[in-house]
Amino acid sequence: MTPSWRSRVGGALEESEAGSWLRGLVECSLLVVIVASVAAAALATVRSLASEYASLFTAAEVIAVGVLTVEYLLRWWVAPEDDPQGARAPWRARFCYAVSAYGLIDLLAVAPFYLNLFAPIHADWLRVLQLLRLLKVARYASGLPLFVAVIRTESRPLLAALLVMVVLLVVESGIMFMLEREAQPELFSSIPHTMWWAIVTMASVGYGDIVPITPLGKMFGGMLMILGIAMFAIPAGILATGFANEIRKRDFVVTWQSVAKVPLFAGLDASRIAEIAGLLKREIVPAHYVVVRRGEPADAMFFIMSGEVEVDVQPHPVRLGRGQYFGEIALLRDTVRTATVTSVSECQLLALEVADFRRLLEAHPDLKAAVMEVAERRMSGAQVDGQAAKR
Repeated sequence: MTPSWRSRVGGALEESEAGSWLRGLVECSLLVVIVASVAAAALATVRSLASEYASLFTAAEVIAVGVLTVEYLLRWWVAPEDDPQGARAPWRARFCYAVSAYGLIDLLAVAPFYLNLFAPIHADWLRVLQLLRLLKVARYASGLPLFVAVIRTESRPLLAALLVMVVLLVVESGIMFMLEREAQPELFSSIPHTMWWAIVTMASVGYGDIVPITPLGKMFGGMLMILGIAMFAIPAGILATGFANEIRKRDFVVTWQSVAKVPLFAGLDASRIAEIAGLLKREIVPAHYVVVRRGEPADAMFFIMSGEVEVDVQPHPVRLGRGQYFGEIALLRDTVRTATVTSVSECQLLALEVADFRRLLEAHPDLKAAVMEVAERRMSGAQVDGQAAKR
């Protein structure tokens, strides 16, 4: 096969604009195979089903292993495509894939089957290993990298909260052991035995297999339940804050990159682009949506990140696309909208509100000059077209 074929296969397996539809088909097929094989492995542990459908489960396993093996080999083969600059040798790129988290998961999905051929594995353990194929779904879970980033960022406060909970667990187990050991010597025979009760109580699960019967034990148990709710709220709050910060950070990065691609801001340095990005608000509008209407008060100008809009001006409408902007004329002249703008397709817009717009132009005279130049050109062009239409 030629390198172009390798590129096409890589596009079908990984994120690629050229192979997006094919990648979607491959992704859905692999997900079906993974889920079906895991379901078969789980159902095979039901004795009545295992004896009746043994051949079906075996066939499902063979087919799944065959498909996943081909996928693994293809991913290994196209690994150099992840380095389009050619900075790494092909063998090094393939080695990096093989030892990566995703590569090891792909290998783990098929390795037990082949190991069982040479060194038989107990059937129950083999079924458990087959269930690990669900880890492959992580590749298609777009939110997983966000979760990993939050855990990495908030690892210190999470570990601190865990340490506090462990200390409380040990102390509470010791106190309950002292309160209940004489009344229930079999259930609270030692601090390690009491830890089971403390864990269940702190988690507010309350299995009821071990309960205090002394008045002091019951009072302490009730306090521990309330304390447990408060303690588990700490890591929950840390994670919630971490997710909010990470999403805000990613939105800012995306906005910054989008602003940097706008020709009007192309010559600005990173700090000024970051300043502008902090003022913009992302909006997504569907096709055939009226973004601004002629005669309405002007409250913002808009930058087009994707999609296309149509400006209803005479004698013929004008279309604007990615990187262009509209709505600045009314803001500069402090008047109502001079034209109606309708989305031709779904558009991703960045809105700059009027107050921020004026502060930005006052702080950056060069930007003001560029915006006014474009606005004057548009207005003069519209006037010329209008006069020509009247003639």
